[in-house]
Order: sequence, then C-alpha cells, then structure tokens
Amino acid sequence: MPNAFNFSASPFDCLNQDEQRLVRDSVDVAYYPEGATILEKGSTPSHLFVIIKGYVSQYEDEELTTTYGPDDCFDGRGLVAGRTSSRFVATEEVVAYQLTRDAVTHLIAANATFGALLFADLSQKLSALSQRQSQQELQSLTLSRVDEAFLRPAHFVEMETDILSVVKIFNQHRTSNVLVRDNRSHPPRLGIFTATALQRAILTGTPLDRLPVGQLANFNLITLAPSDQVGDALATMLRHRVHRVVVQEDDKIVGVLEALDLFSFLSNHSHMITVQIESAQDLEALAAAASKITRTIAVLFRGGTRVNLIARLVQDLNARLFEKAWVLIAPPELVANSCLFVMGSEGRGEQLLKTDQDNGLILRDGYEPPGDLDALCLRFSKALQDFGYPECPGNIMVSNVQWRNSASEFSQRVLHWLLTPDPDNLMNLAIFMDAHAVCGDAQLLLQVQQSVMRVATDNDAVLGRFAAAIDAFGNSQGWWNRLLGLENSQTLNLKKEGIFPLVHGIRSLSLAHRVYETGTVDRIEALVAEGALSAEMGMDLTQSLLFLMGLRLKSGLMDWEMQRPVSGGVDPAKLSTLDRDLLKDALGVVKKFKVQLRHRFKLDNL
Repeated sequence: MPNAFNFSASPFDCLNQDEQRLVRDSVDVAYYPEGATILEKGSTPSHLFVIIKGYVSQYEDEELTTTYGPDDCFDGRGLVAGRTSSRFVATEEVVAYQLTRDAVTHLIAANATFGALLFADLSQKLSALSQRQSQQELQSLTLSRVDEAFLRPAHFVEMETDILSVVKIFNQHRTSNVLVRDNRSHPPRLGIFTATALQRAILTGTPLDRLPVGQLANFNLITLAPSDQVGDALATMLRHRVHRVVVQEDDKIVGVLEALDLFSFLSNHSHMITVQIESAQDLEALAAAASKITRTIAVLFRGGTRVNLIARLVQDLNARLFEKAWVLIAPPELVANSCLFVMGSEGRGEQLLKTDQDNGLILRDGYEPPGDLDALCLRFSKALQDFGYPECPGNIMVSNVQWRNSASEFSQRVLHWLLTPDPDNLMNLAIFMDAHAVCGDAQLLLQVQQSVMRVATDNDAVLGRFAAAIDAFGNSQGWWNRLLGLENSQTLNLKKEGIFPLVHGIRSLSLAHRVYETGTVDRIEALVAEGALSAEMGMDLTQSLLFLMGLRLKSGLMDWEMQRPVSGGVDPAKLSTLDRDLLKDALGVVKKFKVQLRHRFKLDNL
C-alpha cells in the first residue's frame, strides 16, 4: 500500500526498513463523515487508525478527554487489550490509514520502543525514551569545549623564587601548582611546578628557602586551547600521563584544567560551580559562579540528562549560592538566629532557568536584629539581582519588611492568610507552602509550617477556596485547539495550561493531608502512600510534570541562546510529532486530575 505513509511520525519513526515494509503491506485507507462514531466504547477494534486528514475526539462517558489530528494514531491500547475503553468520534470528516491487528502485534513483539510509544501510559513512554537517550549523554559531554569545564586560576612565580615561598602560595590559594617564568631564556619560556615535584624537593635535603623553584620545574608544558574539546583534553592527559594541562589562547594563559575537575565535569557539572561558590571570598566571585549555571543547564539538557536530576542540581547550586551570599552579607549572629528561605519553584526544587526572586526571613523570637537589617536585606536582594535573579514584581523578598518577621509574628501572618481567604492572601499562602530553608536555623521555618497545618485541615471551605485556583487561567478546551492548530494563537503557555494546575492541585491535596514535603514529586509520593492518590495517577502526574518542565526548559534555552526574553511558551506547530503526542498525553492527564480535584474539594459548589 501507499508509499506516502509518514514514517517520520511517532511511533513509526523507530521502525527499521523491514518493519516499514510490513506497515506498507498491511494498511488500507478508510473514510468517516463528520459526526460518525469510529469506535464505540466496549467494542473490539481490529485496526490501528492513523489519521491522514481530519480530527477525532475521544470521550469517556460524555466527557471529552483527547483530540487527535493528522499523523496521530488511536486506539493502540484498545487494540492490545482487545476492548476499547472510550468512544471515538469524527469531529470533522476523517481519512485514516487502518493498520491490521496482526501487523501491530508483530511490530510490538519485534520493537519494544514502538510498543511503548504506541499503547503504554505516558510514564512508560517516557521511560522507553529515557533508555534510548541516556547513552548519548557522556558522548555529548566529551564534545564540549574545554573552557566549559572548571579552569583553576593560574599562579605565576619567577625562576629564582625559593620553594618555601611557593609552598606558602600553595596554602594561601589552595592550589597544587604554580607556573614558573624563565625570562632569561630566548625566547622566554614557561614551566610548571606541582605538589608532586615538592616531594622531590624535600628529598634533596636542601633547605626549601634556599632551593630555587626553577631547578625542579618542568618546562615541557602541555597546553590546550579553550576551544578544544573536553574529549581531547582527556586523551591528552592519558597520553602524556599528566594530571593537569594549561589552557592557553595565543599568548594568554586562561587557566589550568585539573584531571579531578575534568572527571567531575563528565560526571557532574554542578561540582565545578560548587567549588567556585565555596571558595568565593566576595560577591563578585559569587556572581562569576552564578553566571555559569545556565550554560551548565544547557549542556546537561542537550546531553540527555533527565530533567528531574537537572532540577535537583539547580536547587542545590542555588541553595549554596544564596547561603554563601547571605553569609558574606549578614553578621554571624544574625545568621545563627534566623532562617533564610526560598519559595515558589525554587522552594519546590523545580526551577530550571533563573526566575524572579521569592524569599523571606524568619527571626528567632526574642532576638533583637541589628539596626541595619534593612540595609543588609536590600544588599542581599541586590546581590541576587546581580546574579541574574530579577526582583519579584510582587515584592516577595527579604528586602520587603512584610516578608521578614519573628517566628511567632510569621505564624500569625500565615494563619491570617489561611483564615481570611481573599485572592491576595490565598496567593501568599500558596507561595509560602513551597518554602524551603537555605541558610540558618531550619527549625524556625518548620515551626511556622506546623502552625499552619494544625489549622488548615479543619476547614473544608478554606481548602476548597484554596484549591479553586487550579482554574485561575480558565477552563476551556482552547489549548486543545491551539495544540491542533485550530486557533490563530501560536503559543501554548505550558505553565498556565499544565504545570500550574498540576502543581497547585498537588499543593492543595498536601495542605488537606498535612504533607510537609515541598517538592511536587515528593508530595505526590506522600499522597500516594496515604491513599489520597492512586499509584497510577501519581505516576502519570509525575511523568506529566517532568515532561512539561523539560519541554518548557527546551523552549526557554532556545530563547536564552537567541538572547530573547524567556517566554515559557511553545508553538505546537514547531514541535516534533513525538513531542506533540506526549504533550497531548500530559495535558490529558492534567485535565483528568482537575476533574478529580473538583470532586474532592466540591469546587462546583463554590
């Protein structure tokens, strides 16, 4: 049959030539007029349908759950199960390929990825893709530029410098090498003296303050250019049996690449930035470390690193960055008697690219803060702005006196938000529920959180008004139409249409069930353990969230690389067939979850 079958569309893009030939030999074309029922609920399907033209709607009872367009296929799950669990109706006239059950069964048996992408749940689809992509990660990292790795600063001494002075440099700068200038040779040359050479110096028996470093320096310097690949650096170290190379651009020394940092780069990019953060002595050095976070995220994501791992690394890096900045700014007594916390996606550990600041400060009851607390907090907010984290438009920052109070005062404020549920108070409560301590005494934050949980679960009306925000951005089928290209709007806002209702729905259930975790995935696991969510729904929600975060990150990185404002939206027309298919699955899961939440919190009665 037709040679025009689109093998670039998911799940057929994973078939080999023999499998493609089987498809061509096993398909026919069918026509259905507008309004025709293609599959009835409970029927036994005999074919897999692949739409050529038109649109098909899937209904569970009378509720529309999914819409399929050109290149989409249905009902793979019903075909495998032997029974269709939904009703499929032609929204407009439909022309579709019909692939026989025998052919589909053969393809599933021969090609595990095809089977997973065809009829599995979203979580199984993404698991199959993850296994297929994970092998690419290390290869991608070895193709990175040398200057994307952590280069340690070079320290220079002259030939005549005694080794005792060099040891002092080692201790002062926490380094294990210095570069040695020999200006008496023609042309001048550069060598290196390392901690290994220091052992030989000690064995000579000569007092170290009388032994010139030039006598034991190695002037066969091994260099690489910043634009060389990390894989080349690794090969060079192995070939020459050295533990470091000097990175040089023209006549300028850029830095020193240590083997430890190279291996850390290949295994965990965040290690390099962590080293820079921990060794930073001022805010300027911290800003230099912060500037590398987005590039690291880009390299990890392009290399196939899972989005949940990237999110955890980013949360750890940001926590270390904010902690070090606060320690550099605030006096030790203030740090010990307070808790600096972050909120929003940062608090949940779901921030990927830099977003607005959301932070606050809880002071220990009875502690008298320094008189210049205002100035200290303003300086901290300004430092984060310099690091690339814009000021919060809602002024939810420590520089705002409303977001720094004693523990007892903070408890009273949060309880007021809970018991006086106007829109602003509910927004503040939702933001605070994601609070995560980053510096100081974390028990102060826990004390406030416990006071909220004790009251929240006794008030169904408040819980209902809190949960109602899942519809804050509307409750229409418009996003299906945008996804399928049936509306003029080009951009689908992933946060509004998918991420926010999922995150806030889980946040609402967590408040109702006294779940203290702040991360959405952790909350889902706790709710499943308590029986508040089924295991199947929990898995689908987790995978939907991670997929939407990854798609949003992909779009955001494209904006960042093009030096455009990060929009957080995607153009469905520009998505691959696979991403478009998975996006429909993920948004379908969110839609089902919202229905469950409306029943749980009686939202239709508000």
